Amino acid sequence: MILHTLLDYDTLRVIWWVLLGVLLIGFAVMDGFDLGTGMLLPFLGKNDVERRVIINAVGPTWEGNQVWLILGGGAIFAAWPQLYAVSFSGFYLAMFVILIGLILRPVAFKYRSKNESKAWRNGWDWALFAGGFIPTLICGVALGNVLQGVPFRLTPELFIHYDGSFFGLLNPFAILTGLVSVAMLTMHGAAWLGIKTEGAVAQRARTVGSIAAILTAVLFALAGVVLWKFVDGYAITSAVNTTGPSNPLFKTAAHMPGAWMANYSKYPWTTAAPVLGVLGCLIAAVLMRARKEGLAMIFSGLGIAGIILTVGASMFPMILPSTVDPRFSLTVWDSSSSHMTLFIMLVCTLIFLPIILAYTTWVYRVLWGKVDEKQIREGSGHAY
Repeated sequence: MILHTLLDYDTLRVIWWVLLGVLLIGFAVMDGFDLGTGMLLPFLGKNDVERRVIINAVGPTWEGNQVWLILGGGAIFAAWPQLYAVSFSGFYLAMFVILIGLILRPVAFKYRSKNESKAWRNGWDWALFAGGFIPTLICGVALGNVLQGVPFRLTPELFIHYDGSFFGLLNPFAILTGLVSVAMLTMHGAAWLGIKTEGAVAQRARTVGSIAAILTAVLFALAGVVLWKFVDGYAITSAVNTTGPSNPLFKTAAHMPGAWMANYSKYPWTTAAPVLGVLGCLIAAVLMRARKEGLAMIFSGLGIAGIILTVGASMFPMILPSTVDPRFSLTVWDSSSSHMTLFIMLVCTLIFLPIILAYTTWVYRVLWGKVDEKQIREGSGHAY
């Protein structure tokens, strides 16, 4: 018996669809508070010491959190090669803009304190803001475009052609989802600052974070209504072969109203995802006001998870619909790697993901504790 046949091809495809969601949630939760902290830096820090407190709240761990971005990109590349090809070619300029934002962060972290000039440090503070805001906004915009469909087509040889443009991504619904993303990670960053800081900074973080949490819930609900009423979804119209070859051209699909809401009727338990998205944010807002920082962080993360899971629950089994011809759309059943590749990757994931989680837990345990303004002033016990 060949080992990889222990799991059916369709089962492996669903497992990797779930794992992709887990990795995206991991990135949004773990690196999300770093991005949110960067966005809050120029506004919550009223002087240099307070800004250094905010920077050092994420200073020891922000680099390690990048592993979730690498894992997510690697999973897309290896498990969903056609999705990777369309995303990284069609969204090339958007990806480049995100890359610029991500490059700004480490440079700003390293160079900000090299010069005591107020203008110098203020400039790098705004670079850290841009390094948080740009990737957050563009990722949200990209997700909005995925829900609307992406203008790509496939040749009979499965060569991919993208017919869109960068500015075509900036449509009203995508901007709305981008604002959801910005508010969401602002909430998460504020929740983290509530845990890691004290005094005036922590109080400002609780105030801003509670507002951002409520705004996230409102914008998310608004985006859901707009998606329901004004954005047509996609559905497979031919017989579904869950174990067939990875060739999107072997199916037919259609662009139809209400398609993104069909799974909620077919599988009522999926409504737990949007409910978690709204309630998680609202409870986080209440907990921030009540100074329950640890619980606020947990519910902020649950709200993020609910929002991301809502997208997956709405679209399944679609992964990336095509506006040129729905037949070209990529689904869970026709855009994955081979049976053996998915199995080998699953074995590797089961080995290495627990190691990453254990190491991350250990790092946070060792580096736990609040950032002290006194240590910042004395020049000890901090990274930046």
